Amino acid sequence: VQLQASGGGLVQAGGSLRLSCVVSGFTLDYYDIGWFRQAPGKEREGISCIRSSGDSTYYADSVKGRFTVSGDKAKNALYVQMNILNPEDTAVYYCAAGTACLPTGDLHGVNYWGKGTQVTVSS
Repeated sequence: VQLQASGGGLVQAGGSLRLSCVVSGFTLDYYDIGWFRQAPGKEREGISCIRSSGDSTYYADSVKGRFTVSGDKAKNALYVQMNILNPEDTAVYYCAAGTACLPTGDLHGVNYWGKGTQVTVSS
């Protein structure tokens, strides 16, 4: 089982990035998938989650209205479109597979973590 996040980089405040998470070893029908981030000196934060059915998405208040998560079951991939980025969004971003999305955008019961991708937003 493997999850690989990619698409991070350096962007100016107000800009956009699209992160991808490609999974292998299981299909997206089996797990809810969450996106997390961890900034230096801060705890890891669950920011968005999509149910295995693909019919429901959840977001943390910190990203609601700016980030959109989606999935492509044919490619076994998940995406998060991040708009109106600000320096507070600077962090390492991870995708993870788990049991159940929470309304807060967090993911309960993480079974597998992917390697992260760095997002840096300059002011």
